[in-house]
Amino acid sequence: MGMTMTQKILAAHAGLESVKAGQLIEANLDLVLGNDITSPVAIKEFNKLGVSEVFHKDKVAIVPDHFTPNKDIKAAEQCKFIRTFACEKQITNFFEIGEMGIEHVLIPEKGLVVAGDVVIGADSHTCTYGALGAFSTGIGSTDMGAGMATGKCWFKVPSAIKFVLKNKPAKWVSGKDIILHIIGMIGVDGALYKSMEFVGDGIQHLSMDDRFAAANMAIEAGAKNGIFPVDEKTIEYIKEHSTKEFKVYEADEDAQYDEVYEIDLSTLRPTVAFPHLPDNTRTIDNVGEVKIDQVVIGSCTNGRLEDLRIAASILRGKKVAKYVRTIIFPGTQKVYLQAMEEGLIRDFIEAGAVVSTPTCGPCLGGHMGILAAGERAISTTNRNFVGRMGHVESEVYLSSPAVAAASAITGKITDPELV
Repeated sequence: MGMTMTQKILAAHAGLESVKAGQLIEANLDLVLGNDITSPVAIKEFNKLGVSEVFHKDKVAIVPDHFTPNKDIKAAEQCKFIRTFACEKQITNFFEIGEMGIEHVLIPEKGLVVAGDVVIGADSHTCTYGALGAFSTGIGSTDMGAGMATGKCWFKVPSAIKFVLKNKPAKWVSGKDIILHIIGMIGVDGALYKSMEFVGDGIQHLSMDDRFAAANMAIEAGAKNGIFPVDEKTIEYIKEHSTKEFKVYEADEDAQYDEVYEIDLSTLRPTVAFPHLPDNTRTIDNVGEVKIDQVVIGSCTNGRLEDLRIAASILRGKKVAKYVRTIIFPGTQKVYLQAMEEGLIRDFIEAGAVVSTPTCGPCLGGHMGILAAGERAISTTNRNFVGRMGHVESEVYLSSPAVAAASAITGKITDPELV
């Protein structure tokens, strides 16, 4: 029986000729990742094991990004705790103020993940790196602690769903719109513990930033991981950012899939997820009159340079609506600097937006963009659960940067074609 792309990667890292769905394996890890929320617990579990060193100083990455710059004393203590650990264990890839970024934008940018890798991260959106043809998945802090100590992790091999993407999407349809469409189609548990494997001629029309956004939200359909095939764009990105050796895996022709969906990208429209789940989707033509109080553009889903370019192209020469707070969060310092050099930061500020240091803060209702009762935000983030960005009586609408920027100008959810 043939194997999927994900199954081939897992088999290779488990030292096995083949694996099948449901099989329990122990796989070697290429990277173990944590942040300022999850790493403290993982470090405590690591210490319980009585191990003096991490399994590989270059294969552990810790990125304080959720509550940094420190929002309060508790956040400061957490960051001090993990900073001390990183220093004592001489962890190469510790990224804090000045060199930090939102972890799932920063890690690919630093070249720490390449095609064929197996990556675990104590953050659910670790599945982002499937855009590079890697198996990457979110795990708990206990598994992170064990992974730092041993360089290994247990997995149940997932079965898979194939998504055949066909044709070229229209101008304002991005990777975010595609994944929102898919989640709306299959539901937030439609891919529960399965691998979402994207194939088809439509992929050639998707930038790497589109693919990162789509893979990032595989978890919002309940998936174990999302993964894209490795093509010329992928290899170009890897070679630009990394010196690591990479390996390309392709699914067998007789690989087994639980389901196969064909999606004509040319028919898709900009899509918005209404409260309070990512699968509560509507196309921009069916949103109705939804006034907003806040716009957030950034996050590990849409905080990359291409996202900021799209937002700036819409905001340039215009003004955000009165009483609409518009907050831009570049994904990393490098993205921030490039945006500044291209004049995008000026475009944002002149339009009446504010630009923040890279942080996850508003996405999880942590800081720098909290919503009050009754307020509505349209956001390029990945979750819109009850109370996700603040008060339990607030509302979050998920969209692409284009829709978010257009909405900032009009003060209501708006088709970018109309501004």
